[in-house]
Amino acid sequence: MSMMTTPTRPLLGQTLAELTAWVTAQGQPAYRAKQLHEWLYRRGVRQFQDITVFPKSWREQVHPDLGRSRIARRCVAPDRTVKYLLQLQDGHFIETVGIPSGERLTVCVSSQVGCPMACDFCATGKQGFTRNLAVHEILDQVLTVQTDMARRVSHIVFMGMGEPLLNLDAVVDTVHRLNQDCGISQRAMTISTVGVPHQIERLAQANLQSTLAVSLHAPTQALRQQLIPSGRHYSLEQLLQDCRSYVERTKRRVSFEYTLLAEVNDTPALAHQLAQLLRGWQSHVNLIPYNPILDAPYERPQRARIEAFQAILTSHGIAVTVRQTRGLETQAACGQLRSLAGKLSESLKFS
Repeated sequence: MSMMTTPTRPLLGQTLAELTAWVTAQGQPAYRAKQLHEWLYRRGVRQFQDITVFPKSWREQVHPDLGRSRIARRCVAPDRTVKYLLQLQDGHFIETVGIPSGERLTVCVSSQVGCPMACDFCATGKQGFTRNLAVHEILDQVLTVQTDMARRVSHIVFMGMGEPLLNLDAVVDTVHRLNQDCGISQRAMTISTVGVPHQIERLAQANLQSTLAVSLHAPTQALRQQLIPSGRHYSLEQLLQDCRSYVERTKRRVSFEYTLLAEVNDTPALAHQLAQLLRGWQSHVNLIPYNPILDAPYERPQRARIEAFQAILTSHGIAVTVRQTRGLETQAACGQLRSLAGKLSESLKFS
């Protein structure tokens, strides 16, 4: 009768104290844990055998799981944005994006394989949901970009595939690991959500210093639930109340994401309604001109309509910016990420 073995927990994602316990359990001196920590989180090592500061005999004896993915494909846009298709250890695929801008390198990370929210204008939402990502699988995305682009990651946005607040425990743990182990400031991280009942309150209780970005996309309940099916179960009124409570508890401003869809939610009347909705409290609106996907009937507004919408919000005293589109040519822009599911997705345009 064969004995079932418990899968070994990947070393990536473990704290220095946990790595110390693992190292000493292997009969090695405790100081090797700091070396392991350095090679995992700062050097992005992919194989234990490559940690050359360790004795060769030990490296040949043990074969721990570091928790790293495989770069299946890589595509560079004209603006130097890089999209990665990563194959996880169970064979599933996710996408992540490295976005360089001056001295800054931002990584747009995924928190799930697919997404259950089914937003009508989002490629990931149309893919469906497979599973949550573990802490090491989220960290791996950051380390992959940092190593491949040979420069330090400075900013993180949880705006890739998936709904971060449906994987909140792993996301919060990842934020701590990115901060404490990778040296990235929590204030340089943004967690995006379309809104999940009770989860914004839980996020506030985590006492993070990261920014909350709420995907609003409409100033009325009827239009919002048309674009975001989950809005039927979480009213716009309740979402905004939860955001107000978040601001009161954390003393941090909420950023509202608003994807502009031509002739759908970009009219002057809706701009005025949005301004009325957000006046009088600490917030910021980030307008995102729609990034087209193949299987959605929407179009990107003309520049004049985008500027008119922005001007109306500004006239009401609302802080507003228009997001610069990055990686559009390689389907790496906001709302365009989609992984493989049995066959090569039409959203991938790798050379």
